[in-house]
Amino acid sequence: MRPGIRRKVGSAAIDARTFCLVFVVRGILIWGMNRMSSVANHQSTIQRVERREWVLWSFAIVVTLLLTAGIISVVIPVLHQGFGDFSSLRMSLAVRGLIGLVLLFDLYTIYQHLQISRIRKLLVQQQELFRLISENAGDMIAVVDVHGNRIYNSPSYKRILGYGADDLDGTLGSEQIHPDDRDMVEEAAREARDRGEGRSVQYRMRHKDGTWRTLESSATVVSGPDGRAEKLVIVNRDITARKQLEEQFRQAQKMEAVGRLSGGVAHDFNNLLSVIMGYAEFQQESLQPGDTLCTSADEILKAAKKAASLTRQLLAFSRQQVLDPKVIDLNNAVADMEKLLLRLIGEDIELRTSLSQSLGRVKADQSQLEQVIMNLAVNARDAMPEGGKLSISTENFAMDEIFVRRYPYPVQPGPYVLLSVTDSGIGMDSETKSRAFEPFFTTKEKGKGTGLGLATVYGVVKQSGGYIEIESSPGAGTTFKIYLPRVDEEVEAPTRISGAASRIAIGKEVILLVEDEESLRRLTRASLEASGYKVLDAKDGLDALEISNQHDGAIDLLLTDVVMPGMGGRALARELVQRRSEMRVVYMSGYTGQAVGSQGPVGPGSYFVAKPFTREVLISKIRDALDYPAVVESK
Repeated sequence: MRPGIRRKVGSAAIDARTFCLVFVVRGILIWGMNRMSSVANHQSTIQRVERREWVLWSFAIVVTLLLTAGIISVVIPVLHQGFGDFSSLRMSLAVRGLIGLVLLFDLYTIYQHLQISRIRKLLVQQQELFRLISENAGDMIAVVDVHGNRIYNSPSYKRILGYGADDLDGTLGSEQIHPDDRDMVEEAAREARDRGEGRSVQYRMRHKDGTWRTLESSATVVSGPDGRAEKLVIVNRDITARKQLEEQFRQAQKMEAVGRLSGGVAHDFNNLLSVIMGYAEFQQESLQPGDTLCTSADEILKAAKKAASLTRQLLAFSRQQVLDPKVIDLNNAVADMEKLLLRLIGEDIELRTSLSQSLGRVKADQSQLEQVIMNLAVNARDAMPEGGKLSISTENFAMDEIFVRRYPYPVQPGPYVLLSVTDSGIGMDSETKSRAFEPFFTTKEKGKGTGLGLATVYGVVKQSGGYIEIESSPGAGTTFKIYLPRVDEEVEAPTRISGAASRIAIGKEVILLVEDEESLRRLTRASLEASGYKVLDAKDGLDALEISNQHDGAIDLLLTDVVMPGMGGRALARELVQRRSEMRVVYMSGYTGQAVGSQGPVGPGSYFVAKPFTREVLISKIRDALDYPAVVESK
């Protein structure tokens, strides 16, 4: 063999060993990089490994290119010398083919890395999407094993319950659940494992600050290859606010139902009380002073008046009492009551008032607002058995759209007058606050309270178009805030107070009496006739129209019940006033819930007397209507 051929064969052997070294080095590098990429799970780890991988790939490409350049530098001179035989030609083709394969492998390696890089970017994007979902989801997502051990907790646990990852790691899923609800939750988890599907449950879970939140939870079972449950994916939703709204709605419905019931009972009861009081008065007049039966009649009247007071409170709560709303200055009402309140609360309680000088005006029944303040003062006095401070303040207040969102019930934005009554007493817990306005609910000892004081306050405020709220906590006192709509009208002059005793005289006018309750109708007729009036009585509105048509003379006054079957008192008055323009109108009722008088459909000349009434009150009101027709009794 010629020396040249031996050199070529030696070079080919070197080239073969070089190619083996290249592939071994590349294989080691690729294995190392794949090994490193298999441990990259977290986003930051993947990014770090990817940077290192780029360095290693770059190093591999540089090594490969250097080896390729070395092969070319050895082989090309040999190829330029040429081969004289077929084996030399085959060697040349083989070397060129190997060089081409190396270059092709380099191109494939670059392409493969670009593909891997693209896939990695997709994985990173998916992980980022999962992170965004888990961190910003409104619900809490947890993964636990079949034994209840936590595997994963979404970041929303921190936002909703205050627990970070460190607080939950190594704890069981049931540790923060309320003890009373724990058995129920564990039973639901067992059912999910056994049946392969979970059900929705509601339970309480402890917040990090120690309070309890109500959660609604649903579980999804993750099964293994053998079909058995391995994990539970639990989605928890905080429904505390929703449960509170539901409870408040149920409370409002309950109070509305009790109000309707109490209003209906009070209406019928007032009719009976009117009869009792009326005949007791007749009994008194027929007895001689000193008669033992006089005392009995006095006691009957006293008991009937106490019962009438209770029915008025029931009607106030049910918002069915008849109010006499007028434009008033609330500051004047508070100032006029100061002396009365001082006697009411006692010397050991300090009374403070802070009244705004630029206070707006409200339209309400002043006597009822005074009753509201009095009831709140009594409530404050009872909350301070060892003395304290009672503060009453007024101010203008504007409710905007943002402010009214704090209330779970509809509140109309706009200008209001705020009346605040604050005491330094024992305060209320959340349960007491939620029931404070319920009729007959009281925290006082048996026999020391009717439970109607705050219920009356609630009814008057609501019927006046306002809102009331309580701010209180145990040991920190209580503040009642009453918001009454502000009006721009001028303060109305006080209605003339009739001198009832001086004007109870014998009358001679004609009165049309309309009352559907027969016993009360007979009593009222007897009372009017005893006072000298001529009475035409009717059992309902249609009967009254018929009597009016048949009566040829004048009818001076219509005395009618407001609520009657068929035609009501307002419709009857409107019809008769059109026919007899000189007729005056006096309404009587236990409740209406609507305006009566000048604010109603009849107009000037109308008055109102509330049941139950004494004969003195009735005759006085009738004389007001007959003698002073320009005075208007509103609502």
